[in-house]
Amino acid sequence: MRPRSPRPTLIALAAMVLAPALASAAEVKLVRVWPDYRAADSFTRIAEYFGGKEKAPELIVRSKPDSRDGYYFLARFQSTEAQPGSIIALEYILPGEDAARVQFFPVDLPKGSRAVLAGLTGADWPGATVAPTAWRLRLLGPAGAEVAREQSFLWSLPAASAPAPEANPPPAT
Repeated sequence: MRPRSPRPTLIALAAMVLAPALASAAEVKLVRVWPDYRAADSFTRIAEYFGGKEKAPELIVRSKPDSRDGYYFLARFQSTEAQPGSIIALEYILPGEDAARVQFFPVDLPKGSRAVLAGLTGADWPGATVAPTAWRLRLLGPAGAEVAREQSFLWSLPAASAPAPEANPPPAT
């Protein structure tokens, strides 16, 4: 009879020690982002007419809480664990501008599926006819690390570079 190798025992022991650490890492997915302008009256529900406060199925966060008109990013998240103390970092470029702007929204995401409306409202958005040239929405976990991201196609384009030199430069005079 051959003596048993200690390797399988060591592998099993290592798996038992590391399994809780691997299982505790929360997985967060950003399922989809729908950007669109929304007028203030699109948020009014029947309960508000009877003296109630704003109530919506989504979590709503706004750059200017007292203003409802604005450009919103409806993002649906799925998480295997609650994500309290997270931050949505929304970066966007307005038409005619080169530099990106950024807005931060604190959110407490529950376990499971959750829709969040992150709105650039009030003076933070120029008007109903304007759409961002490019955007990127990131979810930063409580420790500040990026845990999910979605971006527009134009966000991923390389920066404009200097024009290429002409193949046949004009003769010197």
